[in-house]
Amino acid sequence: MRVALTTIKDWTSGRAWLLTLLFMLTGCSAMNIEDYAASEPSLKIEHYFAGETVAWGMFQDRFGNVQQRFKVLMTGEVKDGVLTLDERFIYSDGNESTRIWKVNIMGYGQYLGTAGDIVGQAIGRSAGNAFNFKYQMRLPIRGREWVVTFDDWMFLQEDGVLLNVATMSKWGIKLGTLTVAFEKTGPEEEP
Repeated sequence: MRVALTTIKDWTSGRAWLLTLLFMLTGCSAMNIEDYAASEPSLKIEHYFAGETVAWGMFQDRFGNVQQRFKVLMTGEVKDGVLTLDERFIYSDGNESTRIWKVNIMGYGQYLGTAGDIVGQAIGRSAGNAFNFKYQMRLPIRGREWVVTFDDWMFLQEDGVLLNVATMSKWGIKLGTLTVAFEKTGPEEEP
């Protein structure tokens, strides 16, 4: 009987450790877009990204080490309820890449987006000064293609700077954080 109790005790303490680790990896609560509904200034991505925008960013691994820095030159246009956002990435190692987003403006703070490296559709929601975009992306990592999940949060500041923090994960495990600051470079175009 003593062996059985010891085995149960070992199993439950191991399980408690696993649950504690899982809690630490996932966090205690998720952010909710509605929490920002009263925040100013109001962010409508179809207005903010119309015209020319420039951004600077970095990717940090889950340990906080900066793995990549980049600059993004963007041109956005709204036509027939769709924001087309052409992004040109210039990385600190000299590499370059492009992505063209097609973001359908659904109304009531709802958006659906697609791009060449996005799996399915990106789901976007906005409220107040915040915008949240959730999507899966095909990403080349060490010669292989991984499908990773992004939980992308943008917050418009009073001076027109847009701050973006995105968590990248796979199988629910955080791989790293993307931090980006956007700034308008020319007059905004009204859609």
